Amino acid sequence: MASSVFSRTSTFRSTALMGIALMLFGTFLFAVNDVMGKWLVATYSVGQLLLIRSIAALAVLFPIMKKQGVPLRLPPRPSFHGLRILCSTLEVACFYWAVTYLPLADVMTYYLAAPIYVAAFAFLWLGERLDWGRTLTIAIGFVGVLISLRPSGETFGLPALIALAGSLFYALLMIATRKLRDTPDATLVLGQILGALVFGCFTAPFNWVKPSLLDLASLFLLGIVSMAGHACVNRSLKLAPASIVAPYQYTLIVWAIVLGYLAFGDIVQFWTLVGAAIICVAGLALMFLEHRATRRTQDIEPPILPEA
Repeated sequence: MASSVFSRTSTFRSTALMGIALMLFGTFLFAVNDVMGKWLVATYSVGQLLLIRSIAALAVLFPIMKKQGVPLRLPPRPSFHGLRILCSTLEVACFYWAVTYLPLADVMTYYLAAPIYVAAFAFLWLGERLDWGRTLTIAIGFVGVLISLRPSGETFGLPALIALAGSLFYALLMIATRKLRDTPDATLVLGQILGALVFGCFTAPFNWVKPSLLDLASLFLLGIVSMAGHACVNRSLKLAPASIVAPYQYTLIVWAIVLGYLAFGDIVQFWTLVGAAIICVAGLALMFLEHRATRRTQDIEPPILPEA
């Protein structure tokens, strides 16, 4: 009996460690994706970037969907899917537009605040319970956002407002995803890619720049890296509970600071770091409260990584 318990414990630890490793690697891939995107939007428009990136992502996704037997048909509740796709398209466009002007760490700080918004929106629109612990945590998270906005001197500037709007669209995307959690992952991802593809088809021709072979390869690689990041995160959540692996996604802000400095010489201001730390603490506290509230039902929440 003791050996059986030890064996189950050992197996759980090994799968949990694998889940943590995949979450860390997936987070790193998202950071690399963001650095590549910031580098590319210095030359190419957001629409052109999303167009070519989406084509590459579809080339990877279609074989996966075929292997998994996911049907290519209009899913149930198409109007709600349409709203989700619209929010997804706007958030990713805002992300790449914002990083054109702001350091990666600044934009990522605003986006990591999305779970704070989700908790507030879920109370207003989904009727989810909001106790004093969540209320206090949401308030602390908003304080972190205000601290992050203030020191840059661009609180009311267009770039900061674009990043803030993108984080709000991302929060709405997460709310919509909660409502559609019974939909296959591949179908949800396909909708997001198609939305970005349509956006790119309409906007790219207005400012088209003929890419070099190296840049074209980089644009295609952008879509592949993003898909690989999602695959790692999704697999991580299947190997281990979200309460164990999800906190490691906050290493994204560390990568944004390090890679932003190495690639672009971005220097993150002190108060931005303070705000980011407060947001991360509030986000972790919300995870803990959600885990404690849903422990009996063993619900697994989706990851909060920005889908840029």
